[in-house]
Amino acid sequence: MTRPASQKSGQPRLAGSIGGMNADDDDDITDELLADSEKLTGLSLELLGLDPHPDDMTAEQRLQFDPDDLAEMAAASPGERERSVRQTRLLAGLLWNSSSILIDQLFRDLGTLHELDTVTPEAIAGTSVLSSLPPQFAASYDAKFTQRFIVVASDVTASFARGWTAPGCLAGELAVHCLLDQARITEDIYELDLPEEWRAIVEEVLLEDADSETLYADNAGAADGAQEQDAGKLDIRHWFEPFTPGDAVPPYACS
Repeated sequence: MTRPASQKSGQPRLAGSIGGMNADDDDDITDELLADSEKLTGLSLELLGLDPHPDDMTAEQRLQFDPDDLAEMAAASPGERERSVRQTRLLAGLLWNSSSILIDQLFRDLGTLHELDTVTPEAIAGTSVLSSLPPQFAASYDAKFTQRFIVVASDVTASFARGWTAPGCLAGELAVHCLLDQARITEDIYELDLPEEWRAIVEEVLLEDADSETLYADNAGAADGAQEQDAGKLDIRHWFEPFTPGDAVPPYACS
């Protein structure tokens, strides 16, 4: 993925919600992200990979774990437990902040598109967020598409506050991919002390059984037999359609 200009210089353009910080700040952002973790009320720390201590579980909850796993959880030292909690809180804060950056950068991309005479794959490769979308459809990422994608991304990230709801359409799943790409950039630049394999943990929660994974596969363009059927379902024309009648997609994105 091509980084936006503000990131190519070595600093991500952090959202204004982070304690008033901007791209010129060189300070450690850990404390700011830990504070942001309190805002992410839609996902528990346990869903983000934190193992609860057996003493904090009910008898019914303990029955869900093997005795060996319970013993391993209980054996963790207070220092190990403290670090694990801190790492998971840092991850929660990173997700919250990255959701704000995502929308901010999408508006930047929209402004870039308005300045183009023609949308080309080369132009999309230089954008902040649209460059994270499946490249085979890059020529279709025009201003109208981006406006719809902003609405869906805003709805998906709102679940971090109101209670997590799985994306109801392919565009929503792709918004999560873009969000995690942004989180990875911030992690790399600031060398954040996050849980190991944090992205896999988050994807398992936010993108369980996600169809959008196929769009990033090497053979995403294949079209024969069953793959042809999948290719039709994953075509960009269907990205904003609800998966099922019960899935909610914002009216503007459905237009």
